[in-house]
Amino acid sequence: MARYESKRVLVDYFKKNLTKGYTEDSLKWALVSQGYSKIEVTQALEQANKELAAAAPIVKEKPKIKYVIMDEHDNPIRINFSLWRRIKSWFRN
Repeated sequence: MARYESKRVLVDYFKKNLTKGYTEDSLKWALVSQGYSKIEVTQALEQANKELAAAAPIVKEKPKIKYVIMDEHDNPIRINFSLWRRIKSWFRN
C-alpha cells in the first residue's frame, strides 16, 4: 500500500509541475537525484501524462469561413465566369 501511495505522490507532483511549465526531464532528474528509482519515476510520469491527456478538452474542427458578396438589398450576388473567360485570364499579363 505504501508503494501505491508513493507512486500517487509522484504522479501528483508531475501533474502539478508539468502544468506550471517545467520540462519532463528536469522533473525526472530532480526526483532521481533525491533518491527515487528511475523506473518508479518513469512509471509515475507516464501515468501523469495519461491523466493530463484524459482531462484535456477535445479540440473541435476549425470553422470554415465563407465569403459572400451581397447587393444593396442583402441578396447574395453570384458571379459566373464562362470557361472561355477563365482560360483567357490565365494568359493575361
